[in-house]
Amino acid sequence: MSKSVTLLFPGQGSQYVGMGKNLDHSLFDKGNEILGYDLKKLMHEGPEEELKLTHNTQPAILKHSVTLYNHLMEFLNQHNVKVDRVLGHSVGEYAALVAAGVLSPYDAIHAVHLRGKYMQEAVPVGQGKMFAILKVPAEIVTEACAAASKPGSEVMPANFNDPSQIVISGESEACGRAVAWLSENYKEPHRAMELNVSAPFHSSLMKPAADKLKEAFSHFKWHENIVPYIANINATEYPVGTNPELIMENLYHQAYGPVLWTQSIEKLPSDTICVEVGPGKVLMGLVRKINKDIKVISLDKDEALAELAQVLGV
Repeated sequence: MSKSVTLLFPGQGSQYVGMGKNLDHSLFDKGNEILGYDLKKLMHEGPEEELKLTHNTQPAILKHSVTLYNHLMEFLNQHNVKVDRVLGHSVGEYAALVAAGVLSPYDAIHAVHLRGKYMQEAVPVGQGKMFAILKVPAEIVTEACAAASKPGSEVMPANFNDPSQIVISGESEACGRAVAWLSENYKEPHRAMELNVSAPFHSSLMKPAADKLKEAFSHFKWHENIVPYIANINATEYPVGTNPELIMENLYHQAYGPVLWTQSIEKLPSDTICVEVGPGKVLMGLVRKINKDIKVISLDKDEALAELAQVLGV
């Protein structure tokens, strides 16, 4: 019996200097021409501070993910294994859409470079913050954000990463008020950790960036998906042949709306084999906390395909 395979594509925070050093990038070499700088050199040699800048991080993760995906597909096609669905975390959704045939790798790398640039420009440094809230139920985090928000100073849940980790994002003072509200109103042990990020991603402060991005979308070629994909913004699985206009709309809202990662993973069948296609193994850790029965294999290691072959029985 053929096994169910789901591809997962990681987002920002999974990058590291040296990423993709052992990969053959010739499948995807035109990226530098589009960006106007040597992305591969930055990925392989750093400096880390440059790689961490959002407008560099996002294309770097996409390039690494798509290169790994190309190698993976050679392996899967050789063994007649089909992919049941794809999904990505935040910027990882763009790599997932490359895998679904919606965007070419080159349009995707251009799109995420602009996405990173517009996000960076949307909010002056210091005006926005993000906090990871650990061990607080989703409905309490949502309540804290509502209580702490006022016109012009809003905070909202940004990433539902796993049942015990929800990231909030928004205007700096509003974030502070939400954290204070939790310490006063939620008596169970919990933690709030400020994240070292350059902008308040997935918050209403990103709306100007989303508007610019939507305008830029018209310069790219969009196609119907040839593989089902799950969207971050609503944790809905879209069937093959979904209208590209709807996919663009999902990406537009995703830029300033929440990443429903927990809800997306909860939609997966427990017997699917998840393959994390990109740098690191952040998603492997998150999936295990959402559904420990799902097997996850990270491709970002030398013996990954041998492990996958064993699990697939090929």
